[in-house]
Amino acid sequence: MREFTDLSKLEPSRSLKFLYRNKIGRGLLKVLITKPVSCVVGAFLSTPLSKPMIKGFIKRNNIDMSQFEKQNFSCYNDFFIRKIREEKRPVCFDKNALISPCDSRVLAYKIDKNLNFNIKNGTFSLETLLDDKNLAKEFEGGFLLVFRLCVDDYHRYCYFDFGEILENKFIKSKLHTVQPIALEKDNYFKENSREITVVKTENFGKAVIVEIGAMMVGKIVNHKKQGEFKKGEEKGYFKFGGSTVAIVLKNAKIDEEIILNSQKNFETRVRYGEKIGEK
Repeated sequence: MREFTDLSKLEPSRSLKFLYRNKIGRGLLKVLITKPVSCVVGAFLSTPLSKPMIKGFIKRNNIDMSQFEKQNFSCYNDFFIRKIREEKRPVCFDKNALISPCDSRVLAYKIDKNLNFNIKNGTFSLETLLDDKNLAKEFEGGFLLVFRLCVDDYHRYCYFDFGEILENKFIKSKLHTVQPIALEKDNYFKENSREITVVKTENFGKAVIVEIGAMMVGKIVNHKKQGEFKKGEEKGYFKFGGSTVAIVLKNAKIDEEIILNSQKNFETRVRYGEKIGEK
């Protein structure tokens, strides 16, 4: 049985409550979620001046650094995008297996006939997420998998099958936190910067992979915009902040445990390369 998080019992920090639920805080939030502010913070975290932050972060989050390749870092962002030792994240290469693209907490949503799905207390459309009405229509009856990465997670992600890239586009926008408190409003998928990759896979047919930036994430970094890819191959990484990867599938059977947890609004903890379903 996997670990899970009950979102109904996940309390936001005092600072997030102030930003999202207080009138003055919401005014400040409008400034914080702008691209220039995020870029300034991202630039600072890429300088040696940010190095003193690393030690405290490791201690607060109980991160086992023996799992990672590198131990000495030039700046905080260098630490944040650290690479894990390959043997610590074995990839399930069973051709029928659907694997998790990252270390995260996942929720699975069935896309209904109106192409909508529910998150927290809000209803969202697949068209909003993909910014493409015709593409969204193709996945009616399929699944949306939302993988939420927290700041202490491994922030690199991989392809879930063998295949090729059909299309790639980046949507510039604002940057909200990925904490559940941000889902109390319907702006999360509308306003967050995201990169959308349409793929054709060997075992799951056509699918869409979406990386969604979050507050204070300076950049979504993907290694390729076209060409073929392999299962378990690193697709890219996020710079500082909590972030999200979403996968839209039509031809997949998701693990029952994940489905049942999602119905209860429980996030299931998964790891990079772990089997989470099958074709």
